[in-house]
Amino acid sequence: MIAVINYGAGNLGSVMNALKRLGVPARFAAGPEELAVSQDGTAASSPFDKIIFPGDGHFATSMEALKTSGYADALRAWIAADRPFLGICIGLQLLFDYSEETAFSTGVDTSAAGDRADLVKGLGIIPGRVKRFPGRKVPQIGWNQTAAKSGSRLFRGLPENSFFYYIHSYYADPDDTTVSAAEAEYHVRYCSAVERGNLAAVQFHPEKSGAVGLQLLENWTAL
Repeated sequence: MIAVINYGAGNLGSVMNALKRLGVPARFAAGPEELAVSQDGTAASSPFDKIIFPGDGHFATSMEALKTSGYADALRAWIAADRPFLGICIGLQLLFDYSEETAFSTGVDTSAAGDRADLVKGLGIIPGRVKRFPGRKVPQIGWNQTAAKSGSRLFRGLPENSFFYYIHSYYADPDDTTVSAAEAEYHVRYCSAVERGNLAAVQFHPEKSGAVGLQLLENWTAL
């Protein structure tokens, strides 16, 4: 059974519909208590064996919702135990240490690295930060080629440089580039998917990307 995290973000119905088309059992988690993980990494008290964390929206607002609801700590524990996890769109970005989103909107210089009070903290699971695309033409909306790295399990069996559907103004920049599973280009070449153990996340929306998106979701559910 797959848990889909509902913390007030949009786009959740599309994910559930895609999983239904694949014939994969899934439901919304009733709360963070359903994601409880024991110290040895098992999830005996949870009815779920996988989590999908979808959504779109503002980084700071989403992060605050996760903390208020208790999902932030539950997701950290789940991923620390290397339980299967798939983040989509904001579900990728929130895995990182910081985002420039709020700082940029208030005109703050974000060029310096480090623990900055003007940067919004994320879940801190993948070292790195979320940056705004350079240039004026943002957000990126629509289909874009996505170049998967060799050996990626998410993209197994998919055509090379498949097109996926994107909508975002910010992109993830991991400190360790070996976690990057795919790249796309929009003003800059950037990381559009990550894989690390049983942790996976994508910047695009597979549930809105036609046959290749469904195949990617099926790849992940079969891991």
